[in-house]
Amino acid sequence: MFDIRRVVTEQDVAEVALLAREIWSQHYLPIIGQAQVDYMLDKYQSVPAITGQMAEGYEYYLAVNQGASAGYLALVPDVAASTLMISKIYVKHGLRGQCIGRKMLALAERRCSERGLRSIWLTVNKHNRQSIQWYERNGFVNAGALVADIGGGFVMDDLKMVKEHAEA
Repeated sequence: MFDIRRVVTEQDVAEVALLAREIWSQHYLPIIGQAQVDYMLDKYQSVPAITGQMAEGYEYYLAVNQGASAGYLALVPDVAASTLMISKIYVKHGLRGQCIGRKMLALAERRCSERGLRSIWLTVNKHNRQSIQWYERNGFVNAGALVADIGGGFVMDDLKMVKEHAEA
């Protein structure tokens, strides 16, 4: 059985942080290296970071497949700009290709509709070719490069991907 549920408890937050460490260590190590992976996990995907983001309005969701955590999603609605940012969308390596990411994206699209927002956007590392291709297959377009200094001597060298939402 598959389910996507809202992250609400401290245990949920801890599970997301564990998932982040597993997924990021496998996926991003070849792209950005160990030092930046460790820095970003601590800064953005640790229990305190996730808890702080949720206090600021981030909505975290945990994907559960056959009783085990399979991935997670974080959304940030901006009603004033009529946009929904996908801050995080990750699936465990061994479970990719089973439509889990697509189901999480469908949830993001529903949340966009429920709020009457016009578009969904995200950033993705410009060297993350497989993810860029997945976003493009799912209706996102490249809206340009973004380079952000995140401290610690690191930068995020990303593309902004946007999907207009037809129902808004």
